[in-house]
Amino acid sequence: MAEVFQQVYSPVGGSVLLSALVASLPPLLLAILLAVLRVAPWRAAIAAAATAFLLAWLVWGMPLSLTVASATQGMAFGLWPISWIVLSAVFFYNLSVESGDFDVIRRSLARVTGDRRIQAVLVAFCFGALIEGIAGFGAPVAITASMLAGLGFAPIMAATLALVANTTPVAFGSLGIPITTLGGLLAPMLEHDTQTTTRALSAMVGRQLALFSIFIPAYLVVILAGWRRMIEVWPAVLTAGGTFAIGQFVVSNYVGPELTASLSALFSLASVTLLLKVWHPREDYVEGAVGKPVVATPDPPARVSRAYATYGILVVVVLIGQVGNFAGMANLEPPLNVTALLRCGQGGNRLCPEPWLGDNATVDPQGLRFPVWEFHWPGAYQLQDGRPVGLVRREPPVVAASSPYPLTYRLDFLATAGTLVLFAALIAFVPMWFAGLDAGALSRVFGRTLRQLRLPIVTIAFILSIATVMNYSGMTSSMALALARTGVLFPFFAAWLGMIGVFLTGSDTSSNTLFGPLQATTAKLSGLDPVLMGATNASAGVMGKMISPQNLSVGAAGVGAVGREGEILARVAIHSLVLTTLMGLLAMLQAYVVPWMVPKL
Repeated sequence: MAEVFQQVYSPVGGSVLLSALVASLPPLLLAILLAVLRVAPWRAAIAAAATAFLLAWLVWGMPLSLTVASATQGMAFGLWPISWIVLSAVFFYNLSVESGDFDVIRRSLARVTGDRRIQAVLVAFCFGALIEGIAGFGAPVAITASMLAGLGFAPIMAATLALVANTTPVAFGSLGIPITTLGGLLAPMLEHDTQTTTRALSAMVGRQLALFSIFIPAYLVVILAGWRRMIEVWPAVLTAGGTFAIGQFVVSNYVGPELTASLSALFSLASVTLLLKVWHPREDYVEGAVGKPVVATPDPPARVSRAYATYGILVVVVLIGQVGNFAGMANLEPPLNVTALLRCGQGGNRLCPEPWLGDNATVDPQGLRFPVWEFHWPGAYQLQDGRPVGLVRREPPVVAASSPYPLTYRLDFLATAGTLVLFAALIAFVPMWFAGLDAGALSRVFGRTLRQLRLPIVTIAFILSIATVMNYSGMTSSMALALARTGVLFPFFAAWLGMIGVFLTGSDTSSNTLFGPLQATTAKLSGLDPVLMGATNASAGVMGKMISPQNLSVGAAGVGAVGREGEILARVAIHSLVLTTLMGLLAMLQAYVVPWMVPKL
């Protein structure tokens, strides 16, 4: 019979503090390799994953078979669904660039107004959010910074505006990957299914960041032109921020994380554009121009409509795919062979090919749902009376009583966001083809996207491996026990931990992976809501995006200012600190003053 592993939280000298310090070595090593030594992210991730593996096995005493199981499950989760979503999202974006649709949208925005204040809001905030929602991973800063520079903005100012604007949409970037990843990691810890946990986190992040989205456009204009000049265009900044915030709150709470940034951006773009048809500032603000602005060539209205329709197709397809998240709309039975497989472990069904499938593999028939396959991960369970039982057990004080911590894996080939986006890309390609794009563009762009993302995918897989090994070995809980000693101030420090995570890794997804489970575990030990603290990690993390070395490099490259990253950092650092402080205060209020704002699982 396989050995049951009971987590130990003070393996280093019997001290929680010493154990927490040792447990912090994998993320600390990752940070040093990335931020100090400038090692390639995929190499840094492999080194940190190897460190976590050795510590879990040799120091925390996790059996080798379980350590291997947790490491491989984390890598599998990084590949599916996370990397699959990234691949599909960037493929869709690259296809829109190949067809010329993206350039048409860019030119149409450049011609909306000649006022630099409103251009900054439209390009850096609204359009940047749309790119973040679809592609993410540095694309919004690179594109919007270069667009602003092309419109005549000073290079350092253009990069600064692009970086500061790339905040509130980031938590829902790349079709909600940061929230989806966090939900997958926290679900087994909170003993809820992945979908329910992800929805709760999405709602909580929306209830935090929507408050910031209201004033970010005004904040951008103040940076550009000062307080008085911002007041002169208050209808535009209020419309941009208000409509984005409304969209962000509604979609994150009632639809899900996948389309929150994209729909909010489209809503905000359309609202400001309509406003400018009936209102204009008394005079256009054109101060600070460097060189002659690039005048966009007007495109035929039909061409502009077709370009925006490309992104409309994406929104519609993903929304249709998410219909199944609303209960009671229909009940679809899964195919017979899948149903048979799901009966494994119930009466010794002979159709079951492998015992590790167990009766925990389930199809969710609620609503218009595609089959979902969830099972215990090989090597992390034992059979008792024909049923799989997890081999890892969490112990007090992390939980009230010793309880199993099952290591499961979920496959939903058709319902996952990555597959839906791929469907949207194939549908969008049809009008592109009729408009003259050659048939080979589809395979050509997909191949280019694969080459573009091959190393980021390796990085994602190993970072998820780090998180899973730390969670199941008890290393995360050791760190959480130490952090719990911050007492009532923990919500404030939680915001700073999230910001530091993104500053070091350059990714809200990576920060959620490394520190999200830690935040949730510490919250449970401190008597706080783990959904609030997990969401705070994501929400505050976006404030560190503007000062991360990776994003600074992208911003500098976008405006032709490579080598001047220090100047850009000096401009944006204070804004990162101010916004993180405000997020920490908001987390404190939501924890102790208005806890009704936190959704309940």
